[in-house]
Amino acid sequence: MTLNIYNTEGEVLTGLADHFVTLATEAINKNGKFSVALSGGSSPKKLYELLASTTYADQVNWEKVFFFFGDERNVPQDHKDSNYLMAKKALFEPLLISPAQIFPVETSFGPAEAAAKYWEVISAFFDDGEASFDLVLLGLGDNSHTASLFPYTPVLHDRVPGVKEVWLEDQQVWRITLNAPLINDAAQIAFLVYGAGKAEAVKHILEDDEDIELYPAQLIDSISGEVEWFLDEPAAAALETKE
Repeated sequence: MTLNIYNTEGEVLTGLADHFVTLATEAINKNGKFSVALSGGSSPKKLYELLASTTYADQVNWEKVFFFFGDERNVPQDHKDSNYLMAKKALFEPLLISPAQIFPVETSFGPAEAAAKYWEVISAFFDDGEASFDLVLLGLGDNSHTASLFPYTPVLHDRVPGVKEVWLEDQQVWRITLNAPLINDAAQIAFLVYGAGKAEAVKHILEDDEDIELYPAQLIDSISGEVEWFLDEPAAAALETKE
């Protein structure tokens, strides 16, 4: 695990954008393609807008990048809460990404079927063996969830890679998520976390005793790759060790 701590939000975003470019270039040069599972939320939106800006748009061979989603809300793809819609507006449309390179969760099915079919889509893409993304981008919620791995949900106990539906009782909504074993199979995992409001959750994940029910993001630990955290100083403020 590596901590990358920056002074400002803007520096965090630039740091992760540079990391994205490096990983994409390396994977494309080595394997001819780069597979990434995107995160939802306001923080990643700013990253996607930066990647689509004139500063970064020409630094990646976007025709070789294939996009998946770490989790999705069980809403239509044109719904305002859709992670796919956010990424479409912030990243795909500005960069003119071909629909053939984008693999959204098909939410027109029921949650369980949507999860099962998304696992089929992922498995078909990695037809040469183990499903292992080149990069999984993650955020961190105030309640220590990541992707849609929420406290006290059954998916936290999965031991085999896959995609699962998750019912959030307090919100009365379904979500679909990559489970921790699938995320941990990725070559690279990057957390994007900034703002003072995330400092307590960051400390829980990185320094508190293990309690996956209460702090689900503690489950994330790449099997053979790297986990990198991109934080600003306010988000890292509660850490005792910043190395």
